[in-house]
Amino acid sequence: MPADSTAGTSSAASLTGYVADFILATDYDDIPAAVIEVGKKSILDGLGLALSGSVAHSGKIVHEYLAAQGFSAGPCSAIGMSLRLPPRFAAFANGVGIHADDYDDTQLAVAKDRVYGLLTHPTAPCLPAALAIGERDGRSGRDLMLAYHLGVEVECKIAEAIDPRHYQHGFHATATCGTFAAAAAASKLVGLPKEALLRALSIAGSQSAGLRENFGTMTKPFHAGRAAESGVFAADLAQLGWTAAPNILEAGRGFFKAAGGGWDDTSINGVLGHPWTFASPGVSIKPHPSGSLTHPGMTKMLELIRQHAIRADQVERVKVGTNQNMPNALIHHRPQNELQAKFSMEFCMAILLLDGRANLPEFTDEVVLRPDVRAMIERIEFGVHPRAEAAGYDRMTTIIEIEMKDGSRIEGSSDFGKGSPINPMSFDEVAEKFHGCCAFAKWPRTNAERIVEILRNLEQLPDVRELTALLVK
Repeated sequence: MPADSTAGTSSAASLTGYVADFILATDYDDIPAAVIEVGKKSILDGLGLALSGSVAHSGKIVHEYLAAQGFSAGPCSAIGMSLRLPPRFAAFANGVGIHADDYDDTQLAVAKDRVYGLLTHPTAPCLPAALAIGERDGRSGRDLMLAYHLGVEVECKIAEAIDPRHYQHGFHATATCGTFAAAAAASKLVGLPKEALLRALSIAGSQSAGLRENFGTMTKPFHAGRAAESGVFAADLAQLGWTAAPNILEAGRGFFKAAGGGWDDTSINGVLGHPWTFASPGVSIKPHPSGSLTHPGMTKMLELIRQHAIRADQVERVKVGTNQNMPNALIHHRPQNELQAKFSMEFCMAILLLDGRANLPEFTDEVVLRPDVRAMIERIEFGVHPRAEAAGYDRMTTIIEIEMKDGSRIEGSSDFGKGSPINPMSFDEVAEKFHGCCAFAKWPRTNAERIVEILRNLEQLPDVRELTALLVK
């Protein structure tokens, strides 16, 4: 049950302190080897997405904006660009880039009242913060992974704990909880002592913001970039002595109460690293550059197309049914551009039927506005299905019913998509996706191949600047 204000007061001396103690006490060798290997996939995935995101419309605007700020010879890289920036602004640029195409990894929920797949995109706000400080200070691959894993763990447990009202009423958890991830990662790398770390987390909490109404616009990836930047900024200020409350998570006027109305203490207190989120329930890596809620349906639709050799011209109508939280997020039923298409179940089904694939080249304004795509979208009905609703919100049950022009029907359902822990992508499959992102960004193949090899053995990298040098123009 969510904690009330009394519970918040009684735990005021311990919860934020417990989080800080976990960050301070955990070393690289404390992270299970299997968790390290899973994390490498998400890091590789994030780097590729930052490259493809650098050529998105939002990436061009980020470049234009930062280039105009007068920075000269900063210590940090904006991936896919030629800019050299202070750490906080490099974190901003790379956070926007990773989330620009909505193609990044997704935290999975556990509890029945948490909405599966609607918690955070853990890498987008965390990795840029860790990478910026790591590059500035010449830290090793082990240092980078330690900070990254700590940030992701804190982020995901906070997102799991906060009352579901937080997301349902409009907050974007990647933005809000992601700010804590970035602060945790940056603070670990700069070596803040406990008192300063508590202040960094508190400064992060006061910067936690981001509203879901902006889904389908450039402001959604802005959320991730701003969270990454805010975490670095919080660590910087705390290191300089900036004051802040020591109990920002659990205080009666703190993050959990103000942003969610309450929290489930058992989802965070005493369970950081027990188990690590990467181990259970896991993190999903996306096979398609669209909202993760579309993926079980897309996985099943591709299976049906291949199994039954379905052609678009044979299809009369398609019905897609889910639980009520999914249409609440997939809000663009008649998308007008690529960003809206990422949150359109109708577009995702239509493009698979027409083109048999849904990768970065399919999510462009030109494709979204194609006459055949517009016509097929009109044949897709998307809404709530009672069987999917009854399955619970801890899964993304999607039921597909295809009515063919000859009167026959083809049906299927799926709870989880490709890339989920139940049906995971291997390192080689993630590397293939990475190469696709590099090709989309027209990145040199030799650089891309070297990056993949570095990531396979990231714990052996002596200086992350060897990696970042391959990611800039």
